[in-house]
Amino acid sequence: MQTRALPDEKRNYQATAFTNGYEFSKGGYELPHYPFVAPPELSSGTVVRHPIVIVGAGITGLTMACALARQGIAAVVLDEDNSVGVKGASSRGICYTQKSLEIFQRLGIYERIAAKGIQWSVGRTFAGKDEVYAFDLRLQSSFQFSAQPPFINIQQFYIEGFLVERIHELGHVDLRWGSRVVGFTQLDGFARLTVDTPEGSYEIEADHVIDASGSHTPFHAWCKAPMQSRRGDDRWCIADVRFSNLPPTERHTWIEAPFNDNRAVWQHLMADDVWRIDYQMEPDADPAIVSSEVEVRKRLRRQFGPDIECEIVWVGPYAYRSQCLDALHIGNVFFMGDTAKIVSPFGARGGNTGVADADNLAWKLAAVLRGRAPKALLESYNHERLEAARQNVQVTNRTARFLRPADGMERVFRTAVISLARQHPFARQLVNTGRMAVANPYSQSGICDTSGGLSVQNVFFRWEDGSQGCVNDLIQWADGHLLLLVFGDQSAQARQRLAALTCHAPVRCVQVLGAENRRQSRETIRDPLGHLQGACHVFGHAWALIRPDAYLAATGEAVDSTLVRAIEHALAIQEQEP
Repeated sequence: MQTRALPDEKRNYQATAFTNGYEFSKGGYELPHYPFVAPPELSSGTVVRHPIVIVGAGITGLTMACALARQGIAAVVLDEDNSVGVKGASSRGICYTQKSLEIFQRLGIYERIAAKGIQWSVGRTFAGKDEVYAFDLRLQSSFQFSAQPPFINIQQFYIEGFLVERIHELGHVDLRWGSRVVGFTQLDGFARLTVDTPEGSYEIEADHVIDASGSHTPFHAWCKAPMQSRRGDDRWCIADVRFSNLPPTERHTWIEAPFNDNRAVWQHLMADDVWRIDYQMEPDADPAIVSSEVEVRKRLRRQFGPDIECEIVWVGPYAYRSQCLDALHIGNVFFMGDTAKIVSPFGARGGNTGVADADNLAWKLAAVLRGRAPKALLESYNHERLEAARQNVQVTNRTARFLRPADGMERVFRTAVISLARQHPFARQLVNTGRMAVANPYSQSGICDTSGGLSVQNVFFRWEDGSQGCVNDLIQWADGHLLLLVFGDQSAQARQRLAALTCHAPVRCVQVLGAENRRQSRETIRDPLGHLQGACHVFGHAWALIRPDAYLAATGEAVDSTLVRAIEHALAIQEQEP
């Protein structure tokens, strides 16, 4: 194969990552401001139909826009603000999973994130002064072999800024700042939106509307979207702090912190030597009092000692709730990110799932708009990402109950777990301070067979010349097509079938050889350690069909009609009735 490392990943962003216009400064963050540019609809009065309109330029909407731009698909992004992040540098997501980092590599911004953020894999959990649980994610199979680390901590607005930069580099996407959607109508096969701007209002039409505008979206009411919602009484104060003397860089969690009245505390390092510290408060705590600088400094002195010197970057109170729509696709509208579901931040299952939402839908929309798949493929977004949303709501709700148990059996259980964890390794697995997010499986997918629905880690392999490549290189090479990996030697008949298949179906094929196999095909790579085969969950002579979002569509052994049906199934292509 001629393809090598992703071209954009060869660039050195070490310099640009620190000079992008919104660097840490004393007293907070200086966020970039993007100018409002009057769209042509304002002067012409013409209502223009666009294939895709994305509402919201947060991390989810920008990931969606960037993923479409990478595949050459035009889209319009509407955002009522003129910056990334939140004005006032409000603290948001900071912890990004390996799956998100793999997605960001495909989009061409991973090197910028890695240069700016803090990589970590080790976490320690305490009850009082006792360590009751510790982990190293690099030793777990779910994270072990990817080219990306288990987690990187970085302020969300940095990632959003990198996505804006990348979208401008790629083209195809029209970013419209200062544009608030104030009206919406579902029509036959398309939608019409009314957009308010600093220079007046206009209307725009879209074949597909992506709602990534956040938890307070008006589209819930406009679409009459049914949902399940639960508001808890758990209160937290979140402080972003810069210390003169740095604490340990490991992730520390206290279930019962003696310096916080035996309530929970989280401690994370992120970019710019800024620490995120989450303090669990009393259920009836006054938000104004707990988030005052005086009270925050009292808590910091109790935790780090009376002589602690620090700068408070930002402080804010939070009350967590959970919410999940009953359907993520209603008419012409797709819901993603916080518009689809709201979860407590335990285990980093908020912004990361929004990134995964975008990655899931982008390749499907591109396939439909390019004529590679029927419109029915889009229905799989609802099936797959709704399953993921419900899983994440369930997991985070369980963590919330562990951290603030109700009186009775929940409190008895937690007390018993903490007591046993101090002495017995088996009980440490029961300590629930946030099950760290992994790529959600799609067990209920309508386009994956029973052997598919699992994420494929971005593992390394060898090109025929001995140089190193990774799964994302192959996905990039496939250019929006399905990727077929065929492991081991193949018969002449099988090779003929594969050649014919790749000529007529939207699929790219690569033969994966072991250390001793001989080259038989034009496109070959080597997997001497078996990491790629393991990532695809197959063994011996087999094939694995991988989607553009690095999920398995299907696996099998024989190159026959089963493979053909798997390809049709993965693209929602229905067999024609005779």
